[in-house]
Amino acid sequence: MDGFSHPAFDNVASTFRQQLRRTGGGAAVAIYHRGELVVDLWGGARTVEGDPWQADTLAMCFSTTKGVASFALHLQVEAGLVDYDEPVATYWPEFAQNGKENVTVRHVLTHSAGLHRIRSVIENAHHMLDWEHMVEALAAEPPAYEPGTRSGYHALTYGWLVGEIVRRVTGRPLADVIAQDVAAPLGSDGLFLGCPPEERHRVAPLAPLGTHGPNPPKALQAINRHVGKQFGRALSLAGSPVNPRRIINALIPRGMEDVVASTEIMDAAIPAANGFFTARALADMYALLAGGGALGDVRLLSPELVVQIGEQQNNRRDLVLVMPMRWRLGYHRVPGTRGACPDALGHFGFGGSGAFADPSRDLAVAMVCNRGTGTPIGDARLVRLSRVAIACADGHGVSDAAA
Repeated sequence: MDGFSHPAFDNVASTFRQQLRRTGGGAAVAIYHRGELVVDLWGGARTVEGDPWQADTLAMCFSTTKGVASFALHLQVEAGLVDYDEPVATYWPEFAQNGKENVTVRHVLTHSAGLHRIRSVIENAHHMLDWEHMVEALAAEPPAYEPGTRSGYHALTYGWLVGEIVRRVTGRPLADVIAQDVAAPLGSDGLFLGCPPEERHRVAPLAPLGTHGPNPPKALQAINRHVGKQFGRALSLAGSPVNPRRIINALIPRGMEDVVASTEIMDAAIPAANGFFTARALADMYALLAGGGALGDVRLLSPELVVQIGEQQNNRRDLVLVMPMRWRLGYHRVPGTRGACPDALGHFGFGGSGAFADPSRDLAVAMVCNRGTGTPIGDARLVRLSRVAIACADGHGVSDAAA
């Protein structure tokens, strides 16, 4: 393990070190408290050959990408180019097809637009590499339910819906907006949608998800196993009915394993899945949310807009994830914190990455990794780190065992 931690957050370092020893692979964690970077740690192996994780190592972060895409859309609201309660078709006229005329931007941000399906929308996951194909397909798709009446996690479709709104109002691809309007003002060198060729030497190749063995199953098999076992077990404990077909339709288009394993994924923009981030860059962005729209001398959002973004929109049981996600505008609750930070907002991803902001504490926590197990929205490692970070911010430590 390398990097630094403020003495008040030494328990985070201890917890992170134990996680690196237990799980293998590599990871990084970064934490801001009251506008100060108090934890910036990395460790473990970046490659299967054992090359060490570096300070600038990038990891593909799956659904953690949604939080960054959402931030780019919020910038357009701040600029007066988008209104949350306007129909999406105001900005994207072709979207007004097959019962979607009244789908609003708010519906999209709260996963209540009825467009969670992807397996039945595209024949093969390779279509995900083609932006125009995806936005045309989604524009023509009818909603699965009356928009605004239910919520179903838009696991992959979310990115193109948000990204096309941003593209229509700015005239720029979402990847450029993230680079120019989010990363650049914050001075963040590690916030990419897709991965530019000149940065690919920094990427930690994805280790097999769900196994530490030398001959792992393909990604699709791993995802199916975790949905069926780990995630399914959690849903059973919640006493909720599970519709496996709906889960697979939202999460796993045919051929997904080949797309995830292909180098082509770095060339494309899949704003719900293929962000390449450092923990520090993610923490920069979430620290701005935790700080009421500003970090140091950089202000990108007004305090009033940050309050709107963080307001809980509904507490319905999610049709895809089954458990209530307490959706904010583009973000979900922070799982596993047992009410310790009810105002926090963030987004976690499959494999273990994730980040959140807690404005009540001016606290931001981010983690990236290249190996992991868990549900479509993260695993226990980030939950443990979050609990320890909250305890440290409150002025008292907590052991990993207690977490």
